[in-house]
Amino acid sequence: MEPAIKHSDTKNLFVLHLTVFVWGFTGILGALISINAVQLVWYRVGIASISLFAYFLFSKTDIKVSRSKFIKFFLTGGVVAIHWILFFHSIKVANVSVALICLSSVTLFIAILEPLVKKQTISKGDIFIGLVIILGIYLIFKFESKHTTGIIFGLLSALSASIFATINSTLVQKTDASIIGLYELTGAFFWVTLLRFFDGTLANETFSLSISDWGYLILLGTVCTALAYVAGVAVMRTISAFRVALITNLEPVYGIILAFILLGTKEQMTGGFYLGSLLILAAVFVYPIYKKRRSKS
Repeated sequence: MEPAIKHSDTKNLFVLHLTVFVWGFTGILGALISINAVQLVWYRVGIASISLFAYFLFSKTDIKVSRSKFIKFFLTGGVVAIHWILFFHSIKVANVSVALICLSSVTLFIAILEPLVKKQTISKGDIFIGLVIILGIYLIFKFESKHTTGIIFGLLSALSASIFATINSTLVQKTDASIIGLYELTGAFFWVTLLRFFDGTLANETFSLSISDWGYLILLGTVCTALAYVAGVAVMRTISAFRVALITNLEPVYGIILAFILLGTKEQMTGGFYLGSLLILAAVFVYPIYKKRRSKS
């Protein structure tokens, strides 16, 4: 049985890394799509919800859940919507690199939130790793002051991400990840629709986007959201939310490399930015070593 467990863990880690790479590309799409953050998220979750519903309809999967679970999923969808709106707004006011690297602070937030939710002792080592990442964020803040607004929105995005990641790490133990994804994304669509109704933008929606915008949105809603979201939630069944967050810290690395290749000079940053990024990357690689030594002791 032991080899099977190791094989399963390896497979889940591979899936998680692949998912994080796709998430890194999500930032690129956010920069390429010309509409604002709220409108972008509205299209994104709408397309993703339709994609997942079509999959369940085609596969004849039973998607019924209890009323209490439905309410939890639907409300969590609101947190997901907030996270994505803040994330894409960070990209719009700064750039892809800033928005992605700020997501790394999710590690510290989860190091505090997950033990509180699961009534566990907060590990000093986990918080230390999180603080190293925050130091990296501080350096970026110091050397990229022109992107202050984008950094603030990026950090708020990370906070909201830590909340729904912690919630999902609990929910996924009792419900299939794809079903959670369907209801959370549908919930996100509902809450963003409500927001757009009250701010008056929904009444003026013409759906007259450019061909490139539609193409990017379809890619974003299907591969980068529906598929990647379900995969990302599924691995939480065997991987803790904190470890998921640490591996997710590779998202800015993948994203920054892709952004530099695809978007060019717009993504060139100062030396301080890259120093902060290296600190974050170092924390990601140090964490597994620390966990291994801690378990042996």
